[in-house]
Amino acid sequence: MIFLTFFIGLIANFIGYIPPGNINLTLVQITINRGMRHALQFITAFSVIEFFFTFVIMHFAKWISEQANLDTVIDWVMVVLFGTLGIVTWVGRNNPPKTKYSDTASIKYGIMLGFLNPMQIPFWMVTGTYVISHEWILDGNFALVIFSVGSALGSFLCLYLYARFAQYIQSKFALSTRVITISIAWLFFALAAYHICKQLYIIIIK
Repeated sequence: MIFLTFFIGLIANFIGYIPPGNINLTLVQITINRGMRHALQFITAFSVIEFFFTFVIMHFAKWISEQANLDTVIDWVMVVLFGTLGIVTWVGRNNPPKTKYSDTASIKYGIMLGFLNPMQIPFWMVTGTYVISHEWILDGNFALVIFSVGSALGSFLCLYLYARFAQYIQSKFALSTRVITISIAWLFFALAAYHICKQLYIIIIK
């Protein structure tokens, strides 16, 4: 049962980070601008915070899922977050990447985004409530620690594959940093627009 708990945590969070979001798009930027060493520092720091994040959210998943208007609040937070990231990325599109970065810069960035990760709240609200209610995992402290370790490893593996894919794309197609930066900026804007449209649909049509 413990192995199953670990495996479910790993698979669930691996799948959770496949869709483009603020974390994996930021990682692509770091990989291309700073290199694989900084990408691994970012991924490791982020995954450590993900362990604690998952553990806390899983403890309160049922209570969080019962909070009225939480989805609306998260959507508008994501609009602000994606909009800000899009603007920052767009403004820096013409700036050449630095040649030297602090050894701890990517670690600090990974820790910061580990805490600033509202997209995972609705994900674990649904996933956490589902796996506990169906008794796929136990809800004791030890079981949730094992589940959170699996979750952290799942995010690490998915983000590592993102970093490797970014490396491959850059080398295979010889894309300039500016083209990649502009593409990422537009993806951020598109994600912000998605959350705006979602809320407008709820307000106007529903």
